[in-house]
Amino acid sequence: MEKQPLAETAVNQIEKVFGRYPGYRRAHARGDIYEGVFAANGAASELTTAPHFQQGETRALVRFSHSSPDPTWTDIMSPVKGMAVQFHLPESAVANIVGVNSPIFVAKTPEVFTEMLTIMKSFKNGKPRIADLAQLVAKYPESRAGIDVLKKMHAPASFATGRYHAIHVFYFIDAHGNKRPVKYEWEPEAGVDTLSLAKAVSMPIEYYKADFEDRLAKGPVAFQLNIVLGEKEDPTDDPTQEWPADRKKLAIGRLLVTGKAESAETVIFDPTVATQGIECSEDRILNFRKEAYSISHDRRTKGM
Repeated sequence: MEKQPLAETAVNQIEKVFGRYPGYRRAHARGDIYEGVFAANGAASELTTAPHFQQGETRALVRFSHSSPDPTWTDIMSPVKGMAVQFHLPESAVANIVGVNSPIFVAKTPEVFTEMLTIMKSFKNGKPRIADLAQLVAKYPESRAGIDVLKKMHAPASFATGRYHAIHVFYFIDAHGNKRPVKYEWEPEAGVDTLSLAKAVSMPIEYYKADFEDRLAKGPVAFQLNIVLGEKEDPTDDPTQEWPADRKKLAIGRLLVTGKAESAETVIFDPTVATQGIECSEDRILNFRKEAYSISHDRRTKGM
């Protein structure tokens, strides 16, 4: 029998562990899409020729989501929250930034991630066993930092109060062809705020959606886009490692989320989709996501 492509194997394993839910994304199954406007301040214009990072405004779609592949989980069973942004560029082009409220990932390679899914049996109920986490750390020591983050993580009090990291490294390319590694970070203007465990347990399903739309009824929800500038010694191919805390951070624009988007559920927020002036790094997890997202999209649009 011909061996399945790795991305398809990973998607199949997600379905095996968490279940198959026709019409839903295979990860971050439950979420909502909103309209927004991104205003670049021009601070990145010398680092990249990307059109949405030159001074000016760009229309955007923004999806806030819960990380679980199971859409029946309550909001708090998924402490990892997502914020995916799609910038709408000239000539119907798009560029995406996909972030979560964790600065690092739990696996360095697609092979390790796929194998880790076979151990994550108890993750299906939202409360993984300590023994399972210990087994992961023992087998994949490079994943210790990411697993420690998950163990200690508190969910944001609102989608509007999460700090979202794109996890992977990208290259900005300037007008002379020079490359600079960067990481993206969305900083909430409402301030970073998390939930205590005592408060979290009483939250009903769809609390986050109701809270966010209550905020929107009072006015736009704002985020600042920062880039962290990498140095030569910083890893560009390993999403399990953080860069040193003293790396320079530059604010390059402001996103205003303005209202609910209509008929946008078929949008794919593929993090590898960029534009001129931006390239994906050598990170194999990042590049693996393109095919995995495509498989998930194909299945959900077919009602599978």
